[in-house]
Amino acid sequence: MRTFNTAGPVRPDEHYTVPALARWDMDEIRRLIGEKRYFVLHAPRQTGKTSCLLALMEKLNTEADYTALYVNLEPAQAARGDVEAGIRTIIWEIVESAHLHLGEQRLENWAAEASRKGGSYSALRNLFSRWSRENHRPIVLLLDEVDSLVGDTLISLLRQIRAGYPNRPRAFPQTILLCGVRDVRDYRIHNGDNQVITGGSAFNIKSKSLRLGNFSHEDVATLYAQHTEETGQAFEAGVIDYVFAQTVGQPWLVNALGYEACFEMKAGRDRAQPISLTIMADTREKLIERRDTHLDQLADKLREPRVHKVISELLGGAIEPGAMPPSEDDQLYVRDLGLIRTRPQVEIANPIYREIIPRTLTWIAQTRIPQETAWYMTEDGRLDFPKLLDGFQQFFRENGEIWIERFDYKEAGPQLLVQAFLQRIVNSGGRIDREYGLGRRRTDLLVQWPLDESQGFHGPVQRVVIELKILHKSLEATIAEGLSQTTDYMDRVGTDEGYLIVFDRTPEVPWEEKVLARQEQYEKYRIGVWGM
Repeated sequence: MRTFNTAGPVRPDEHYTVPALARWDMDEIRRLIGEKRYFVLHAPRQTGKTSCLLALMEKLNTEADYTALYVNLEPAQAARGDVEAGIRTIIWEIVESAHLHLGEQRLENWAAEASRKGGSYSALRNLFSRWSRENHRPIVLLLDEVDSLVGDTLISLLRQIRAGYPNRPRAFPQTILLCGVRDVRDYRIHNGDNQVITGGSAFNIKSKSLRLGNFSHEDVATLYAQHTEETGQAFEAGVIDYVFAQTVGQPWLVNALGYEACFEMKAGRDRAQPISLTIMADTREKLIERRDTHLDQLADKLREPRVHKVISELLGGAIEPGAMPPSEDDQLYVRDLGLIRTRPQVEIANPIYREIIPRTLTWIAQTRIPQETAWYMTEDGRLDFPKLLDGFQQFFRENGEIWIERFDYKEAGPQLLVQAFLQRIVNSGGRIDREYGLGRRRTDLLVQWPLDESQGFHGPVQRVVIELKILHKSLEATIAEGLSQTTDYMDRVGTDEGYLIVFDRTPEVPWEEKVLARQEQYEKYRIGVWGM
């Protein structure tokens, strides 16, 4: 039985799959190869790059106009700046891949001869030259995980390829495709003098950079339809739309949701029962809570200074006064990692990442903030938000600055701290949905709390909107703007319970002037307003 793939290249006999070569423009690929171009393919991790390269190799070799070879260079990463060890590892990977995929055994002898002739700094070029001269078809090399290489090893690889480039195709590969998470322009290599050499300067023969995109809505439907065809298990109306909305087509997330819902969750393993929206929503939450390797790797990137510059603006909703905005390279780098998208505007790449990022940044706070289990509950099982926000206001007065200093993302400290405080509470059964982004100057939270423990989210649910704003003009103007935004969000999610929190970050203003708690009537809603 086939299943959804969440690790490694797709195998069509084992996994449901979107046809790999349908995910990029094959006419363009053929043109680039025909014109003897060297080019780059890049995309975030686990989006299907390797599957596409393997499919391209198989297609080209079947057509017999070229000899195509896929090689994974990641094993050479451990060599770091040791050129001799790194190039030796790369050559061995080429030899092994040629033997595995092409049945080609001559390269082993040629590799030893190439190394003897010129040493590590020309061995790769010599090997490619010999193979190209001896081969009866032009060679197309597909080099994967190139940007995993480090330092002088990467420089040597790029420059040996560049040195042989003028001799193609008679004495060098006709086309070389470099594949990785990042575009070659962002291969930042530190030489022995601690100067940065960009990959673009070491590989200025690149003609084009291609980016592998996410699944389309049609792709998601195609993938999930294969499960229905093989098992008879249907997906209820709206499930495909929900999956696409939550993932924006990110391939690993699409597959992970499918696998969790259909194979891991007990409710989804009964093939006679369709996968409902409720099951898929529960699946999303389990995926976020579990934070598998793919999600953990992305979370780890949040510590990088270049990533921090971009994400901190999105979390805070605006550029901090006096702060330098991220450079174009920084923003493109974070996009290449898959953390953000830049069209139609700069924002976190999808709702699942949008949920994971603040949870990751506040995890320590969530586990350390003291919290009683029942003081915030009413007799009918609802969350008593006025009481809860009074408690947070006092907590923020006593501990806010201490906790904000502990955060890596201090710029968004108040917003993160209130989210940690709330997450600590809803972990016992509720959910928080978040909306934030550059230019919003606010963070929108939707807290959902099941009112019937036996039914969970299948039964009645308390829905509460909380709007977080940083004071950026007068208090009354900020409140007026916040009330309008709060009611707009309440209308969109269909609730009549909403609260506005305004944080005054002005150092010289005493606490007594910042603190407030009152009710405001705005249009048809009664909204609680807290200042701190």
